[in-house]
Amino acid sequence: MAELASSTPRSGAARGRKKMNVRIDLTAMVDLAFLLITFFILTTTLEKRKAMDVAMPISDEIGQPVPASRSLTICLGKNNQVMYYLGELAKPVIAPTITNFSSAGLRQTLIETGKMIRAKYGKNMIVLVKPSDHSKYSSLVSTLDELNISQTQIYSIVDIAQPDVDALKQKGVY
Repeated sequence: MAELASSTPRSGAARGRKKMNVRIDLTAMVDLAFLLITFFILTTTLEKRKAMDVAMPISDEIGQPVPASRSLTICLGKNNQVMYYLGELAKPVIAPTITNFSSAGLRQTLIETGKMIRAKYGKNMIVLVKPSDHSKYSSLVSTLDELNISQTQIYSIVDIAQPDVDALKQKGVY
């Protein structure tokens, strides 16, 4: 049983009095403290989950071929490196180039290429994102962030093909 014992000090005027011992039973307070601690431990969340909404458009053109002249392919490599090219890999409009996620890197590429395609064809750019086996999930999230920042409206996450893997190996980012 938890107790708090205290005594009143004797003063010179109170010599004739008896010393009074005060005992306070703290058992209920200790029980209440443990109940509160248990309550707060059980009801507290340590870390909230973070999720990113990906709104995939419903299109009437599902299964239709993607025009190579308007498609920018982004291949995600290791060490936050990105390889991009416009058109087909065999005969690209913009040759495969390595960049990063800085504001002068992938973001600038998306903005400039989008403007060029809009001016030339009058339609929006189509972006194909291809994560490799050696890329990290954070690279995919950063790519989606850059697509949102650059206001790219049409994009898709697809499996990487062997020619893209070979190009990544050739550039040294696989």
